[in-house]
Amino acid sequence: MSVTASKEDANVTLEAKSVVSPWKDAWKGLKKNKLALVGTGIVVLFIMLAIFADFIAPQSYKEQVLPDALQSPSADHWFGTDDLGRDIFSRVVYGARISLWIGFFAVLVSAILGSFLGIIAGYYGRWIDMLISRLFDIMLAFPSILLAIAIVAILGPSLQNALLAIAIINVPTFGRLVRSKVISIKEEEYVTAAKAIGMRDSRILFHHVLPNSVAPIIVQGTLGIGTAILDAAALGFLGLGAQAPDPEWGRMLSDARSYITQAPWTLIFPGGAIMLTVLGFNLMGDGLRDVLDPRMKN
Repeated sequence: MSVTASKEDANVTLEAKSVVSPWKDAWKGLKKNKLALVGTGIVVLFIMLAIFADFIAPQSYKEQVLPDALQSPSADHWFGTDDLGRDIFSRVVYGARISLWIGFFAVLVSAILGSFLGIIAGYYGRWIDMLISRLFDIMLAFPSILLAIAIVAILGPSLQNALLAIAIINVPTFGRLVRSKVISIKEEEYVTAAKAIGMRDSRILFHHVLPNSVAPIIVQGTLGIGTAILDAAALGFLGLGAQAPDPEWGRMLSDARSYITQAPWTLIFPGGAIMLTVLGFNLMGDGLRDVLDPRMKN
């Protein structure tokens, strides 16, 4: 009896050790995706630039030195200077702080609102689902950037209003994604069992439905940050986002339009920062989708 029991205990121990959490498994899969690692490295680089901008930037982003206006890249000014003699490298570094702040917080707000509406619509269905779904359809009927422009035009041009507009236009994306996921989850046996024992809807939603909907939210959120940065740059380029002297990348492109032939570096470096940041988030999001979506696994 004791030998049999010890063998059973050993088997249980081996089975417990062989169990790998989904997040550890996802991390192992992500490390095998070289493009995803490149994207993660780019994202980490810009996050470090944003956090340590005060130490990395050689000059103040708003210090004007008119005699140094439109200087080409050199040892003193790595990215050159703009039409007011401001150091473009310093402005690009500080611009990472603004663009990432917009991207992260806009996606966070839209993910919270969209997930809440999607969970309610998918779980309860009927007229609630119809009402919320029609609201999403109406919002998606408008081109996202035009809807953002309309919102900012009503509220007034500012960085905060641009963030709010970007968050609003992304709500339907998260809402429809979570709704479709919840519709499939609520038919699972563990949800049916929870209802059978009299568990409250709020407990079912927060303990069973929401945790099993996190993976697609994370993937969409990662991809959405890149889109939000692009939208913020578009609003800044149109003068509806960050206002001078804030070094937002889209605003920098707008200010440099008149010098595209005379001083092309004034557009190349902020434009390159936008491209690299969006590319990094897209590569990282694609990698997360591959490892978190069971349909993408071999």
